[in-house]
Amino acid sequence: SYAIAFVIITTRSEDAKAMAYDLKICCMGAGYVGGPTMAVIAKKCPKVLVTVVDLSQKVIDAWNSEKLPIYEPGLEEVVKVGKAQGNLVFSTEIEAGIAAADVVFISVNTPTKTAGIGAGRAANVKNCELCARTIAKVSTSDKIVVEKSTVPVRTSDAVRSVLTHGAKPGVKFQVLSNPEFLAEGTAIDDLENPARVLLGSLQTPEGIAACQVMVDVYANWIPRDRILTTNLWSSELSKLVANAMLAQRVSSVNSISALCEATGANIAEISRSCGTDPRIGPKFLQASVGFGGSCFQKDILNLVYLCESYGLTECAEYWNWVVKMNDYQKSRFALNIVKSMFNTVTGKKIALFGMAFKKD
Repeated sequence: SYAIAFVIITTRSEDAKAMAYDLKICCMGAGYVGGPTMAVIAKKCPKVLVTVVDLSQKVIDAWNSEKLPIYEPGLEEVVKVGKAQGNLVFSTEIEAGIAAADVVFISVNTPTKTAGIGAGRAANVKNCELCARTIAKVSTSDKIVVEKSTVPVRTSDAVRSVLTHGAKPGVKFQVLSNPEFLAEGTAIDDLENPARVLLGSLQTPEGIAACQVMVDVYANWIPRDRILTTNLWSSELSKLVANAMLAQRVSSVNSISALCEATGANIAEISRSCGTDPRIGPKFLQASVGFGGSCFQKDILNLVYLCESYGLTECAEYWNWVVKMNDYQKSRFALNIVKSMFNTVTGKKIALFGMAFKKD
């Protein structure tokens, strides 16, 4: 009888604790975006219960250990705060996490397609669709579903369609777009002190109300004028355009570096001269071998494919040249190495100084 009483008391205590939270968030995907983003929300919003779920037991075990699965300066301290407050949970119990949540984030990988229509350019949103199907299957109450993954514009239409057709009777969903703008090495600062947070929703009373829920979450630490609200499709497209424009600057200055080498001008001096113009600014104006990383080329090619899909051939060609210029710069660099070694590298040793993508 004592054991039974203990179980009842414990259960009531846990129920009371769950009811004490103003909002319950579940994030599907414990990767580079989902993990840090949810950790910062938990730290800044102690009255919000944040549960991060993932299929990988190995990844979840790492988040629950002292050795996190990813490294970002400041991430370890942020995770410790959430765990100490008790409102940051990492779990493989995906369906339970979704069922209990008011807001469900989709933060899964959207790699470039390797086969089929759009292979090599279009984003594969299969994982987003699978998440939507799972949400529809297990939800017994209304939910706000937030796209955090980088997706092609109007992916939200497919997500809403899957949710609507799979919903249980009486259950309604609102879909928001909330793209991430994180840079490796500065992700925590990007989350705690962002230049902007973007939230897109349907411009209906229900959509605007759902958007306000997330505005109120972010407003716990972000000034209201930095929280931008748009329609659903503007938000989805903004992420691709932002990365495309940053990559465009890199390709632009690299194209001028080739002209500098031919004429004797100094690209560093030109970058400094142009960068002091407040209309241009100094960022992303350093000549290099070209842009790398996991986002720029993937997102530009996605943008190219979108333009082609809507019959905007000239727009597609314009953005495709950003990638072509990047490839040209890499080839030109390799060719210069070969030329400097009397047109052969056979039997020669080449040393590379510095192999890290970024210092952190």
